[in-house]
Amino acid sequence: MSYIKTLIQPHGGRLIDCHLSEKDRKETFLKASNLPFLTLSTRNLADLECIATGVYSPLEGFVNEQEYNSIVKDMRLTNGLAWSIPVTLQVSESIAKQYKLDSEIALAHPNGEILAVMTVSSKFKPDQNFEAEQVYRTAQQAHPGVQAMLGEGEVYLGGSIKIINSIPYQDFLDYRLTPEASRVEFTRREWNTVVAFQTRNPIHRAHEYITKIALELVDGLFLNPLVGQTKSDDIPADVRMECYQVLMQKYYPQNRVCLGVFPAAMRYAGPREAIMHAIARQNYGCTHFIVGRDHAGVGDYYGTYDAQYIFDEFTEDELQITPLKFEHAFYCTRTQSMATGKTSPSSKEERIHLSGTKVREMLRNGQTPPPEFSRPEVAQILVSSMKLTTV
Repeated sequence: MSYIKTLIQPHGGRLIDCHLSEKDRKETFLKASNLPFLTLSTRNLADLECIATGVYSPLEGFVNEQEYNSIVKDMRLTNGLAWSIPVTLQVSESIAKQYKLDSEIALAHPNGEILAVMTVSSKFKPDQNFEAEQVYRTAQQAHPGVQAMLGEGEVYLGGSIKIINSIPYQDFLDYRLTPEASRVEFTRREWNTVVAFQTRNPIHRAHEYITKIALELVDGLFLNPLVGQTKSDDIPADVRMECYQVLMQKYYPQNRVCLGVFPAAMRYAGPREAIMHAIARQNYGCTHFIVGRDHAGVGDYYGTYDAQYIFDEFTEDELQITPLKFEHAFYCTRTQSMATGKTSPSSKEERIHLSGTKVREMLRNGQTPPPEFSRPEVAQILVSSMKLTTV
């Protein structure tokens, strides 16, 4: 059975793969050692992987000036295809002069290993305040996405990439599914409709509730937690993955759930990032994407459901994946079950829901999250991890 016939098409109709053949790889590697080097940042590495493996299809490299302007202003590529956040390669002005327009450069891992060759087709210095206001809805440097963007550099290099060596990893090796691999897996399981769920926080009862409602509507659930760069006070990826694993083993039907990591870095861009996350999941082969309360948000920069409203700005032709929009879920003491405002007649006092911030505060104080918020196995993992970090 071919996945092309049964699964949703990748965004733009073709899954991008920037890896070279073995023959071309050897030739390009020999040439790369004599090219100007650019050592990639943590965010660059995440973006490189997402481009190279097709997670960010149809991008074939870091965006050029024309595409950048179109994305920032209109949330579309120049061909009209939906794309909400510019994937950029930035350098400081002080070193930008060594990277010449219409020439090749070597992209290197911080350990010195050459990972790719990029053809610099664009070199420009945009208005970063305008980018911040459009993409993040604020230019305040207190916003972690704005801070990260400004910290990457003032000069933007754009161009296609050719992968010589895969990014080296030691973690989550059994769960690093590329879009090609996830599509093969979904086909093997005979899933034609798949709903994706992502969070940068540990999975809790509210998450479990909405994923199971979604699972009633489709063939399979793709749990796809983000493991790229996050804020320093977010729960570490290895702890979050352990929570997913224990929850899957005990509380989900094994044959209807697949777990794979999402290697992207967080940008905390709220509504625009929700669109980017949805497109990535379409590339993985998912037909539906869960969008809950304050998706990819941070602080008070976005309205509670702004990440849901933004999907109304795109037609089905522009964005084929279907968003499943959920209200904030909580434990209802009156019905003694998980619920949302749509299904529960309870008063505010009868609703137990904790924010990620509140849970982190409880853990730091040695408190165990209540069973109405978190499964006891998950709570134990979180408590144990916090004890290790405070020793």
